[in-house]
Amino acid sequence: MKQEDIPVIQLKPGKESSLRRSHPWVFSGAIASVNQMPQPGQWVKVVDAQGRFLGAGHYHEGSIAVRILSFKDVEIDIDFWIDRLSRSWNSRQALHLNEEGKNTIFRWVHGEGDGLPGLIMDVYDQTVVIQPHTLGMYNEAAIIAEAIGKVAPQIQTIYLKPSEKQMEAQAQYLKGSPSNAIAFEHGLKYNIDWERGQKTGFFIDQRENRRLLGELSKDKKVLNTFCYSGGFSLTALQGGAAHVDSLDSSQHALDLTLQNVTLNGFDESKHAVIKADAVEYIKTVGSDYDIIVLDPPAFAKHLSAKHKAVQGYRKINEAAIRKIKSGGLIFTFSCSQAVDKDTFKGAIVAAAIDAGRQVKILHQLHQPADHPISLFHPEGEYLKGLVLEVI
Repeated sequence: MKQEDIPVIQLKPGKESSLRRSHPWVFSGAIASVNQMPQPGQWVKVVDAQGRFLGAGHYHEGSIAVRILSFKDVEIDIDFWIDRLSRSWNSRQALHLNEEGKNTIFRWVHGEGDGLPGLIMDVYDQTVVIQPHTLGMYNEAAIIAEAIGKVAPQIQTIYLKPSEKQMEAQAQYLKGSPSNAIAFEHGLKYNIDWERGQKTGFFIDQRENRRLLGELSKDKKVLNTFCYSGGFSLTALQGGAAHVDSLDSSQHALDLTLQNVTLNGFDESKHAVIKADAVEYIKTVGSDYDIIVLDPPAFAKHLSAKHKAVQGYRKINEAAIRKIKSGGLIFTFSCSQAVDKDTFKGAIVAAAIDAGRQVKILHQLHQPADHPISLFHPEGEYLKGLVLEVI
């Protein structure tokens, strides 16, 4: 599309202040007028009440009407994408997240944190999984794949996996073909299923928190709830845990965990899988677990579900606090963006009071460096975690 054909959205007076501070969202209520109505996913330019350029991005129908990709009035072409992907790629290389035989799993692009709202790109060895969370980013898939080839020509497979909101859009291979991928995290092998697996196939954001668990697991009995493919279980076994129980309500998740335990050659007598509801199971166990991991899926994906989510966190943490061995540790997390750190911590305080036990915070955990948070977009800080010692 030619520059002169791009729709222009003009904001109401005073509504430009957040964009002046480089926040990348334009809310529908801030819009005064549009010179031509854009289609969902289409590029638009945003100007202030005096017609001065503020930014360019993708238009969407909803409360967030525009996600800004550039605060400069530049041509959005292949060079734009090569520049953005090169920046984030170089950032990850500087973090030493791509080392053969040690770490070959990392997030290449993290939405607003990398200046590309609506785009997630994860690397599994020589495969990149592109997960667009907006129609605009889905429409850019072909040019993004072209830019990947320029920035990282060693990539052999590119898989486009639209987010759940866009499941009517087609998942497809943009380069390469289906294959099993064995990738590494902290020297552990993982069989990644990006086609059927959750998210892009793995929960990369818990990498450093898994490592901490491994460091604290020697000779401990560990319960890993919501285990998915067994990330926390494997690091506990790697750290010398006496025994690890992996719990999930999904048989597919338990099968993935067993595959990964076998793949790494761990003593299978030190590991067991349990298919059950986490809260109900914890209520029935004795007080012999040294460490319990609570890493549930997002209880609240929207603010409207915030209250229900807080009650969910309170309920599961109360059960764990009641049952953990004296002196035991609880790794507890929330990945709900709608639940901030203070609200999450408040739910844990309420759970401890109800359980009637003394609890200390030993570590405050968060997402790793390949899931960066833009200073101008604090909403990007979604992962919150605590390591609790229960007396």
